[in-house]
Amino acid sequence: MLFLVAALLLLGLVMGTVAHAPLTFTVVAAVVIAGWLGIFALRERHGRRRAARTN
Repeated sequence: MLFLVAALLLLGLVMGTVAHAPLTFTVVAAVVIAGWLGIFALRERHGRRRAARTN
């Protein structure tokens, strides 16, 4: 999942509107998205483990 975010960010830097945004904004946005996806992944993993124990 994080590989996909990195690939899309690189594609945006080369071909999209992200190329026109300041580099600091792009980096901050990438860090926020990566953090959000990381938290989501942890919550999903924790939720599946809890559901497996109750079944």
